[in-house]
Amino acid sequence: MNAIRVLIADDEPLVRGGLSLIVNAADDLTVIAEAASGPEALAQTDRAQPDVVLLDIQMPGSDGIAVTRELHARPHTPRIVIVTTFGLDTYLHQALDAGADGFILKDAPAELIQQAIRSAHRGDAVLSPRMTRTLI
Repeated sequence: MNAIRVLIADDEPLVRGGLSLIVNAADDLTVIAEAASGPEALAQTDRAQPDVVLLDIQMPGSDGIAVTRELHARPHTPRIVIVTTFGLDTYLHQALDAGADGFILKDAPAELIQQAIRSAHRGDAVLSPRMTRTLI
């Protein structure tokens, strides 16, 4: 079985490192690239061709919402899961409107982040439980 190939885009090196540890701890997931800004996330997506992109909202250059829109304007769009500290309903609606497949808060347990990647890869929508209540 081929591992799900993941790109992590976050401007904080510590967060990228933590997410990388969480992703690589699962046998069926692997981090293939990282990015620290919106433009770098776009370039790394073109270069690495990930299956799933874990994307922060607030990054230098262009934010995660703009990156999501840009990726959806291209052929072969990867699945996109927003991973953010900010559980604001405006961010949730903007992310979903831009085409994100999921919206997970950074305080989610490791297992939920791994499951979100798998679910998004299958084409399912993914929301942190707290954000589901907000959406409803």
